[in-house]
Amino acid sequence: MISDKKRVHIVYPYLLNPTNPISVNLIGAGGTGSQMLTALARINQALNALGHAGLNVTVYDHDAVKRANLARQLFTENEVGLNKGVALINRLNRFFGTNWKAVPIRFAKDGKEPRLANVTISCVDTVAARIEIEEILHLAVAKARHRDSPIYLLDLGNSKDSGQMVLSTIGAVKQPQSNTFETVDTLPSLIEEYKNIQNNGLEDEQTPSCSLADALGKQDLFINSAMANMGASLLWKMLREGLIEQRGFYLSLGGFRSQPIAL
Repeated sequence: MISDKKRVHIVYPYLLNPTNPISVNLIGAGGTGSQMLTALARINQALNALGHAGLNVTVYDHDAVKRANLARQLFTENEVGLNKGVALINRLNRFFGTNWKAVPIRFAKDGKEPRLANVTISCVDTVAARIEIEEILHLAVAKARHRDSPIYLLDLGNSKDSGQMVLSTIGAVKQPQSNTFETVDTLPSLIEEYKNIQNNGLEDEQTPSCSLADALGKQDLFINSAMANMGASLLWKMLREGLIEQRGFYLSLGGFRSQPIAL
């Protein structure tokens, strides 16, 4: 029998009224990541005004600012040569009065084990990096649960003028009994849904851009900010309303169209 109840996901309750700021890892501080960081600061400021503990963000990125990054990414001429995460966090902390951190290394299994967070936001360029991030998060949950255990992963990716954002759970999030809704405890990731993704030609082009003009030929000037704002809007809805009916979206900036991804 097909249920006529609306399918929803009830957000992990601790995130709605935490005793400490929610830990967030932002992985990648390039085109989308640099825009997302500013959106997270705005969410934090708004949550604080509403009596919420807010967010505590750590940015992971090993790359340095290049001239080709200017305009499309949120960097200035004076920041060329600096680590992307460090440049952004120093500027943002001064502007918003936060005490967020930047880690100028890759979020990877090799070397020192990365610090975990309740919410991980992936703004990376390659399928291989996405797979590695998921492996780290699921392995951490399998070992033990603690205050900063991973709960949600927001994955944002784009091509020249289109992209997608998918929200997934790291394991199942226990749902309350409901007579009104059909609750969904597990949200699959993009990698889980398309297990052959690493073999189907979707790997992003990694040829470096020599100039801003070259970079704009590969990605539209506003695709990253559009992706970041829509992704941040879903996170804001999660934290304010505690319930979601969509777990992401597909966006075509060239056609000015967006399509939600239902639960």
